[in-house]
Order: sequence, then C-alpha cells, then structure tokens
Amino acid sequence: MAVLLSLLSALSYGLSDFVGGVTSKRTSPWSVALVGQLAGACVMLVTAWLVGGSPTGGDAAWAVVAGAGNGFGTAFLYRGLSSGRMGVVAPVSGVGATLVPVVVALATGERPAALVWLGVLAALPGIWLVAREPVPEDVGGDPPRSSGLVDGVLAGLGFGGLFAALAQIPDTAGLYPLAMNQVVAAVVIIAVASALRTPWLPRQPVALLGAVSGTLGALATGAFLLATQTGYLTVTAVLASLYPAVTVLLAATVLRERVHRGQAVGLVLCGVAVALVATG
Repeated sequence: MAVLLSLLSALSYGLSDFVGGVTSKRTSPWSVALVGQLAGACVMLVTAWLVGGSPTGGDAAWAVVAGAGNGFGTAFLYRGLSSGRMGVVAPVSGVGATLVPVVVALATGERPAALVWLGVLAALPGIWLVAREPVPEDVGGDPPRSSGLVDGVLAGLGFGGLFAALAQIPDTAGLYPLAMNQVVAAVVIIAVASALRTPWLPRQPVALLGAVSGTLGALATGAFLLATQTGYLTVTAVLASLYPAVTVLLAATVLRERVHRGQAVGLVLCGVAVALVATG
C-alpha cells in the first residue's frame, strides 16, 4: 500500500507541475503558486473536517515545518522558472528532495533492504536526467548558472524538508496538519516574493487555473502522508520524488514536446527504480 500511495503521490505531483508550468507561461508564476497553495488549503480543510482527527501541538509544529519547506521549495523553484534557469533548478531540486528525507530516515533508524538501496541509486541519476534540460552557454547579461544552482539547492532543501516533516505526523492527526501546511506555504511564498520585489497578486483570470494545480498538489501531499504512515520514509520519499518523469511524459504526449536522449535514459532509470524499490 505504501508503494501504491507513493506512486499516486508522484503521479499527482507530476500532473500538478504540468498544469502549473503551462499556466505560468501565461501569467506570473508567483500568483499561480499562491493560488495553488490557497486552493490546496481549502481542499484539505474540507477533507480534514469530513475525515476527522485529533492533531496535537507537536503535530501542528511539524505541519508548520512542512509548510515552511513547502513554501521555500515552491518559491525558489518558481524563481528558477521565472528566470529561465529551470534546466539547472529542476534536476538539483529533484535530487535534493530525495536525499534529505533519506538522510533523515537513516538517522532515525530505518534500514531498508538491499534492493531498495539499488532503487535509490537508480532513482537519483534518473531524476536528474529526466528533469535536466539542455542549457545554452551563458552569454551577455544572462544570469549565471550558479544562480540556478543556488535556487535548485534551496528548492531541494525545502521540498526535502516537507517530506521529512510530514513523515513525523501520525495517522491520529487526520488531515488538519496538511491544511496548515498549505496555509504556511502560502505565507512563505508571499514573504519571499515580497522580499524579491516580485508581483504575486493574481491579477489575471488565467492565474485561477493554479487552483487545479494546487488541488492536485494537495492530493499528492495527502497520499504521501498516508504512505509514510504505512511504510518506510526511504521508500515513500524516493518513489514520490519521481514526479518529474510524469511531467516529462505529459509534455511529450500532450504538448508534443521532444524527449531528448538524456531524458529517455532517465525515464528508464526511474522505471528500474520503481521496480527495485517495490520488490525490496
């Protein structure tokens, strides 16, 4: 069940990124991100009310940590998107989102089987290759690639922190912590955008499509939370982090975008990773 929920999380995250990416090409990516977080919070709040739960103060604290990671990850990922450095930001953030929870899981005593480790070793280059886009040489006044690397590292730490913090929330808490996570993330996005003096208010109607992306993202986060409550964090984090493969496949089938050779190799490695982790 943990494997299936983790794969559902990866599918939903991939769909969310696809919708968010397409929408962000038509309006401010910051406004899309903000609308998405607020929509996800509403969905999670209603679902939590229906499902029930009794979160403690500790659960709320972990939700705030997760929300801060979620907001920072989203903010710096979208900064990379808005500045055209996604070819650097995406693979670095994807690998970071995998490594952070794996390190946390090992530090807290998890010891996965050998096949799971082989799956992790296949997943890391797979995520990198799938998310990697050919980046032309920096010319003129273009931002240097090192700036994209910083954005990617910060985004990876944020998303990795999100995964690691959510794994600390027990099933007795219900889904209320997820709603809090989304609200905190929205506040962080506003704070980072304001600090960077970037417009974040949704002024164009198309930004409301971010609600679709946010709902899918909330579903992904919920599936990941349930997965961590029934399985190893090392397994759930690795499988959920394979979401770039879903985004690439959607871009290839829906938008007819070309899958370059490196991405094709990455897709194969992601498939191998899923098989090894599921078997292990």
